[in-house]
Parts: sequence; structure tokens; C-alpha cells
Amino acid sequence: MKRFVVNDWIPAFAGMTKKSNMRRVAGSGGFTLIEIIVMIVMAGILLPAIVVPFVVGVRGSGKPEKVTTAMFLAHQRMEELMKYDYTNGALATTVGFVAFPTGVPNYSGQNEIVYVDNTLTPSGTDVGYKRIIVRVTDPENDTYEVASVVTNFP
Repeated sequence: MKRFVVNDWIPAFAGMTKKSNMRRVAGSGGFTLIEIIVMIVMAGILLPAIVVPFVVGVRGSGKPEKVTTAMFLAHQRMEELMKYDYTNGALATTVGFVAFPTGVPNYSGQNEIVYVDNTLTPSGTDVGYKRIIVRVTDPENDTYEVASVVTNFP
């Protein structure tokens, strides 16, 4: 049977080994002050390059919703006008664009109804075609248009 001496087992029990192993070898531990400063400078250069595009992307993320809303309003107005017959007063020709209420705050709407010929060139006289253009402007002043033609032919 082996006898244990107090000096043999207490340091091992405490998670330590002999004193000679507890000394550090020069250059084997941690970062130097120069290395830390270089890392901070590199982070200061690289972080803005990463963060700026992200912020711009987040800021512009609401644009698709505005486009969808504007196009919905334009198509809604076009459907309202297209339900009428060619001779109906709701499709009377206009001089330039005429405003209409969109029902959505910060969105404005206009429509224009003009006589056109068979090449869709404005004709000024009734030859059986009317072009309808519906224009909706979003809160950022971007404009979206929808166009259609109504005919007087059976």
C-alpha cells in the first residue's frame, strides 16, 4: 500500500501542479497593448462599412408598401371608371388631369380621359376610342400610372 504525503496530493486536489508549471513562459499569454489598439482601429474602419448599408436598407424597407398602396389605388380607380359604358357621362373627356379622392391620407390621385385614334394618339375628335390614364402619387412624390382604352364598338 502506498502512503500519501500531504505535499503530493493537496496541490493536485486544488487543481494545481508543481510550482514550476505555474510560471508563464514569456510571450505566451494575452494580447499586447499595441495589438488591442490595432484591433480597435480596424473595428472603427470596418464597422461603418457594414452598418451604413444596413441602415439604408432598413430606411428604404417601407417603399414596397407605398408602391403597393399606390398601385392598388390606381387600379381601384380604373375599375370604377371601366365599369361604365363608352357613352356614360362618367367617361366624359377631360382637359388635362382631374383630381379624385383616394381615401388614403398622403396619397393623391388624378385621372385623364381623352379621345384617341386607333394608334392611341390623342385625336381631339370622337373616333370610337377613349384613353383613360389614372395617376396616383405616394407620400414620397413618386407617381404611378395605369392606362386603359374604352371603345364604342360592339
